[in-house]
Amino acid sequence: MNARGFAKNRPRKSRTLLLRAAYYFFLAGGISGLGYATYVVVDAKAYQAIEESRLFNTRPIQGLQVVAEGDVIGEMKIPRLELKTVVVQGESPKTLRRAVGHILETALPGEPGNVALAGHRDSIFRPLRDIQLGDAITIKTLDGEFVYQVESTEVVLPSDVQVLQPSKENTLTLVTCFPFYYVGAAPKRFIVHARQIGQLQAQPHIAEVPHHFK
Repeated sequence: MNARGFAKNRPRKSRTLLLRAAYYFFLAGGISGLGYATYVVVDAKAYQAIEESRLFNTRPIQGLQVVAEGDVIGEMKIPRLELKTVVVQGESPKTLRRAVGHILETALPGEPGNVALAGHRDSIFRPLRDIQLGDAITIKTLDGEFVYQVESTEVVLPSDVQVLQPSKENTLTLVTCFPFYYVGAAPKRFIVHARQIGQLQAQPHIAEVPHHFK
């Protein structure tokens, strides 16, 4: 091969090597991303199962209780959407990766005022895209089960914290990012407003007799 032919083939080989390197780079990135996504899903399901079992097999503590950030408060269900999740105090990235977070400085379930909960739109709170007026929402804690009914929804800017303000009635506010299928940091917030319509008292915890004593 003469010098001219060699010079023509060199850029072609360079492009081939570059394309091959890019292919393996993006392949590795895709595999890593898929692996991390799988880990997040498995970790969240395991966390929810463990904390749900622990919560409702715990004897209620009498008297005033201090809820620390990271503590599990209860379990929330929206039956029509088949949504069930544990509710954890706080909104840290770790909490919202695994569960729904109770927004600090808002009322706790069972207290007078506005209970505000936050969740990710691309995981636990994705079913909220199909929420309807009149849907029932229940929050079960060691103090009882609180039943809410959806009264309205709205889309607001992240700076609109009015939705978190205290209320005279016992209300529930759910907060997630919007639009639901937006890629990247979503520019708005989807809000669900509900009002408490009922309460069931907590059932006393009855410990089972060990099998060897039966």
